Amino acid sequence: MRLSKISFVINHLIYLGRKEAREILQGITQGKYNDAQIASLITVFLMRSISVEELIGFREALLEMRIPVDLNEFEPIDIVGTGGDGKNTFNVSTCACFVVAGAGYPVVKHGNYGATSVSGASNVMEQHGVKFTADNDSLRRSLERCNIAYLHAPLFNRALKAVAPIRKALGVRTFFNMLGPLVNPVMPTYQLLGVYNLPLLRLYNYTYQESGTQFAVVHSLDGYDEISLTSDFKVAMPDSEKLYSPEELGFARCREADLYGGDTPEEAAAIFDRVLQGTATPAQSNCVIANAAFAIRVMRPEKSIDTCIAEARESLAAGKALHTFEKFVELNS
Repeated sequence: MRLSKISFVINHLIYLGRKEAREILQGITQGKYNDAQIASLITVFLMRSISVEELIGFREALLEMRIPVDLNEFEPIDIVGTGGDGKNTFNVSTCACFVVAGAGYPVVKHGNYGATSVSGASNVMEQHGVKFTADNDSLRRSLERCNIAYLHAPLFNRALKAVAPIRKALGVRTFFNMLGPLVNPVMPTYQLLGVYNLPLLRLYNYTYQESGTQFAVVHSLDGYDEISLTSDFKVAMPDSEKLYSPEELGFARCREADLYGGDTPEEAAAIFDRVLQGTATPAQSNCVIANAAFAIRVMRPEKSIDTCIAEARESLAAGKALHTFEKFVELNS
């Protein structure tokens, strides 16, 4: 796509077709645009919403250019939030991944450094000495031995690596927050995705319906991109959409301060450790259990949500999640 077309998109805020969106992302990866042009394009999507066709086109481009990883026989799940909710919560989805893996389910976590928060999943992994790899055999071995593998996003997609400094410099949520959860190079069978507003919940619902992924998209009505238990929350699945309250699932309602993620990556890692060690606050533990439970429900829809909550709670309380994490660090350091 020529620069004049990019300029036209920026100046007039036009909507792109699927093919045009795909070509723009390919151009970013190929180095056709400088940082200022990319930042301007990102800004367009801060000024208006992204369309389904644009999101699918961007996703297609990133998946076409990814380094593929063959782990599909495990039929894994990815648990991830879009980020960008401005809440600076602790690493809820990353904790939930180890709870689900500890309960015996295969997990392939696709993550990155925090762009709009103190600590993303990759920051937490690095704080514990984890070495990122794109080696298929190493990832497979991790899944086989502890039910979880971690994929650091920039290793698998050049476009995500190319825009990382720009995203960090902007310090606000961008459409790359939306794309990250859609471009796990494993293309996992199942996905639990948290989003920060209802329009995004519907956008992802439409996108996932086309992809064939078995999914749940979750959103807390007070703006969290996960099940925060600070308010009622909506869960959209392929064949249903339901509003839940924390109380109907047996959880006490949390306060926003209960989920604060700290001021440094070190503080965020310490909260992560306390959750898995069973020394976190009830609010922190319950938030992780709730997200893990709905992830289990995505994989095993025949189970009641109460059963899934019990499985997640037992994984955490019995030390299974902690043991899984310790084994994971041993294998990946």
